[in-house]
Amino acid sequence: MTHVKIKAGRHEFLARLETEKSPKTCAWFLERLPYRAHLCQGRWSGKASFIRIGTTGADVGYEKATSYPQVGEVVMYPGDREQGGGEIYMPYGPNEFACEFGKIAGNHFLSIIEGKDALPELGEHVHWHGAQEISFELAE
Repeated sequence: MTHVKIKAGRHEFLARLETEKSPKTCAWFLERLPYRAHLCQGRWSGKASFIRIGTTGADVGYEKATSYPQVGEVVMYPGDREQGGGEIYMPYGPNEFACEFGKIAGNHFLSIIEGKDALPELGEHVHWHGAQEISFELAE
C-alpha cells in the first residue's frame, strides 16, 4: 500500500493511494511526485478547494468518477486537451463537484487517513485568506 504525505499551510496529512479504484489516475499522480502547487477555493462546489492541473491529466479519462466526494476523498478531474480545466479537488465539507458549466466528476485517487479532522480548518483558511502552497510526496 502506497502512502502520500500532504503539507498545506501549517497542516500535514497522510493519504492512501487508491490504486484499485483508480489505477490510471494513481499512475499519473505518482509520475509527478514530489508535486507542489497552490490550493484555491472552489467557486462552484461548496466547501471544497482545488488545484489547477490544466491538460496534464487529459489522457487519463474517467475511473468510476464521482461528483459527490466525501471529506478526505481527493479526486482528479482529467479535463480535456482542447479546453483544459483539469483539477485536483479536495472537499472539506458539503459539496457538489461543479464548474461554471455545471456538474463535473473526478476520479477518487487519494484517501486522507490521518489529519482529516483538520481539513475544514484548512479549507476555511483558503476561503478567507486565499490560495495556499500545498505539496505532495511519497511517505516513508
